[in-house]
Amino acid sequence: MEATMRCDAAADARRDEDPVGLHRDLMRLAHARLAPAMPTDDWRERLQGETALALREGRFLEVERARVAAVARNAPREPHAFAAWFDGLEERGPGQHDPLFDYLADHASIAELRWFLRQEVAGEAGFDDLVALTQLRMPEQPKLELARNYWDEMGRGKPWGMHGPMLGALAAALAIDNTPPECIVWESLALANTLVGLAYNRRYAFHAVGALGAVEVTAPSRARKIVAGMDRLNLDRKTSRYFRLHATVDVQHARAWRDEVVIPLVGERPELAQPIAEGALMRLSAGARCFARYRLELGVDEEPLARAQA
Repeated sequence: MEATMRCDAAADARRDEDPVGLHRDLMRLAHARLAPAMPTDDWRERLQGETALALREGRFLEVERARVAAVARNAPREPHAFAAWFDGLEERGPGQHDPLFDYLADHASIAELRWFLRQEVAGEAGFDDLVALTQLRMPEQPKLELARNYWDEMGRGKPWGMHGPMLGALAAALAIDNTPPECIVWESLALANTLVGLAYNRRYAFHAVGALGAVEVTAPSRARKIVAGMDRLNLDRKTSRYFRLHATVDVQHARAWRDEVVIPLVGERPELAQPIAEGALMRLSAGARCFARYRLELGVDEEPLARAQA
């Protein structure tokens, strides 16, 4: 039995070295976990398969966590100082103000913008569902703010205001919905798998707080660049509505997340600064990896673009 387990572990480790296969497998795990389903007679076999994938997911998340742990340890433990550090990720966090977004705003063709958005839509993990998972058993004040954030994501009860369907409408308008997995770069899948893994597994609950908060802090500046590119290419406002909304509403969300979630959590338990910081850096590092791959695929030469804008 031990020899078999060692062989299985070695086989898993070899599969994990292939990021394409790993992240396609973890996307299957996310679907199995989160999509509504019905009971099946082979539930035992399915559960065993999910457990094997969950172990691979755990190894991936721990590798990502180890990469940012040293930086996260330097984050302040005093709540307001930590909040300032967290806000500062908008300027100095991994991947921030990547030249990719200046290219999208000022130079990208409609085909290039569609390719970029195809990756982004396919890698969208469902922010509303991630917030719902993260708020489970959280303290009262953070839980209330997460509930308000979720309510905003749900359009405050109005179907036309729901953020998820807005993104779906954009995808349909640009004919980028139902993209096959082989057309999506693994870095985009890894970003989604990072967020789902942190929110789904309660051992990473406070990492999820950091990761989702980092999205709110850093999304507006990127959304504004994407909107600029859409306007330049004369896409209608209905198509760009999702990004127009996030260019403004996430500024408010970021402030509320800082004041009502981050500061109370770290104020009550200063040791939570470490996992919150790790989660934020894990999310931003995954984004930076995406942006570098997107630039490579689009042929964006970072230095000449910087010179042209100087």
